[in-house]
Amino acid sequence: MSANDRLRDYWSKRDFGRTKEPGGGKGREESLEKAPEGDAPRFVVQIHDARRMHFDFRLQVDDVLKSWSVPKGPSSDPQDKRLAVPTEDHPMEYEEFEGVIPRGEYGGGTVIVWDHGTYEPLSHDRRGRPVPFGEALERGHATFRLHGSKMRGEYALTRFRDGADGGEEAWLLVKAREGRGGRPDRGTPDPRRARSVRTGRTLAQVAADSRQE
Repeated sequence: MSANDRLRDYWSKRDFGRTKEPGGGKGREESLEKAPEGDAPRFVVQIHDARRMHFDFRLQVDDVLKSWSVPKGPSSDPQDKRLAVPTEDHPMEYEEFEGVIPRGEYGGGTVIVWDHGTYEPLSHDRRGRPVPFGEALERGHATFRLHGSKMRGEYALTRFRDGADGGEEAWLLVKAREGRGGRPDRGTPDPRRARSVRTGRTLAQVAADSRQE
């Protein structure tokens, strides 16, 4: 499936004449190429002050960002199992998006880039052979190591409800225990006080700057 096919849901929900969210090269396959061979895949965590405050957790898989809404945010405490609900795939350019989505648009509200970096796929089969990350997600369990400014170490995404019965598909995002030492567990950040890893601004500051534009 091409990136254009994967992004149809993303495009259908947005009026790019109103929102400043990236269009992702709509209709232009050449702009949706995957990262060069050998480059580590990317991840981004955005705080989204929409109708309900939440965190958006996104992992690059081939040429798009696979995305989950995490209502309570990711946690560095291995005892915290955080609900993660899949959302539509996003274009790679969304990794840098920060600003205000207009009221009335899908996801209207303020967005900041709380963390971003690269990740290392860790999934293996029962014989210890590496499993492609996209395939691991299709199977419902993927492990990976994050190399971000704030999120570091091994995490796992596990599907516990597939939505086949008409309900909502749901996953758990959990930090792995990695022995003693290292940085202490810090739990969940306060989204109202959190600052962008890109600009150092809070949600309130981004919203105020947007009103002045």
